[in-house]
Amino acid sequence: MARQARLTVPFHPHHVIQRGNDRQVIFRDNFDRERLLTLLYESSRRFKVAVHAYVLMDNHFHLLLTPETSEGLPQMMQAVGRSYVRYYNNRHARTGTLWEGRYRSSLIESEAYLLTCMAYIDANPVRASMVSDPADHPWSSHRHLIGHCSDKLVTPHALFWGLGNTPFARQAAYAQLVRTGISDLQRDALTRSALTGWALGSDPFIAALEHSTQRRLAPAKAGRPCGSLRPKRVGGGMA
Repeated sequence: MARQARLTVPFHPHHVIQRGNDRQVIFRDNFDRERLLTLLYESSRRFKVAVHAYVLMDNHFHLLLTPETSEGLPQMMQAVGRSYVRYYNNRHARTGTLWEGRYRSSLIESEAYLLTCMAYIDANPVRASMVSDPADHPWSSHRHLIGHCSDKLVTPHALFWGLGNTPFARQAAYAQLVRTGISDLQRDALTRSALTGWALGSDPFIAALEHSTQRRLAPAKAGRPCGSLRPKRVGGGMA
């Protein structure tokens, strides 16, 4: 699967995945999970990155982030990654790498995919058969977003606030969104974009981003370039 060089664009949401090397476990117990969440909170505040949704699985985690600067997201992930590996290796008397290379990330279009990406992230434990209800998994943003607890790490996006005029209405609407689920097509698109680094959104969204960043942010369309394989005339005929 071809992978695009990472790009961070301020004030746009980014879907981030960090996985354990060779899919190894990166959390052995709740102390490890608490440590990572503390590091995420401290670094997100330090580098001005809003965390809209997250989930900690056994061998990877997902984040939905909006940075205020082009440097904030990579600085945050570098600080969290290095600090957590030092902590993990010291605590568990091990050496060597923990991560499967660098984190994966992609830009997503807010209006088209932000709420879908939030639901995708919060429903991960259900898809993995870890729980039957996402509210039963304590290591995600879901319980905060449906009003079951208060999580200082989470900063709801403006589109979440638009789900209702009251906290109860917003929480109920979001809970219904997660219960309803997303389509296989949406899930595959979110996974593919994060792993490849290609932006995810409408053609106008991607075209505008490519113009402003001077970067290609989507794979080339399938098919031959116009005129590239036109037959040549040879002696009045076609070759």
